[in-house]
Amino acid sequence: MALAYIALGSNLQGPEVQIRTALDALDALPGGAVLRRSSLYRSRAIGPAGQPDYINAVALLETRLAPRPLLQALQSRERQQGRQAGPIWGPRTLDLDILLYDALSMQEEDLQIPHPGLAVRNFVLLPLQEITPDLCVPGLGAVRELVAACPPNPIERLAPEPPPLR
Repeated sequence: MALAYIALGSNLQGPEVQIRTALDALDALPGGAVLRRSSLYRSRAIGPAGQPDYINAVALLETRLAPRPLLQALQSRERQQGRQAGPIWGPRTLDLDILLYDALSMQEEDLQIPHPGLAVRNFVLLPLQEITPDLCVPGLGAVRELVAACPPNPIERLAPEPPPLR
C-alpha cells in the first residue's frame, strides 16, 4: 500500500458538491481508502481573469494503485464529473492532481511527483498542512516552511470536512 496526497479543485457547477462527490469517489477506489481529508478552502482563481473562485481540498489516500494507474483513475473521475478540455488554468468542474506518492520523485512529461506547483500554491499547502502538519516534501522541505515562504493568494477556510466513514 502507498500513501498518496491528492489535490482537489473546482470552480464550476456547484464546486463544493463537486469536491465532496470526488472525495467520496476517491474513498471508493478499488484497493484503497481516504485516510484524511482537509477542510474546504475558497481561493481566487489563478489564470484567465473573470473566473469564479475555486473550492480546494487535499485528501490523503491509501492505495494499491501505482502512480500511472492512479493518475488514470483521477482523470476518469474528472471526466465523469464533467471536466472538458479548456485553457490552461481555466475554469473546470473538477481538477485532481497527485501531489505526493510516498517518497517518490518522478519527472515524466505528463506526471511529475512531487507536483511541480505544490510549493507556490497556498490553496494546496494549507490543506496539506492541515491534514499532515509535520509532512516533509521530498526535495522541497517541511510543509510548514513551504507555507511560510509561499506567495500570498487570498484564501478562506470553510467549514471542516467530516472524516471518512472508515
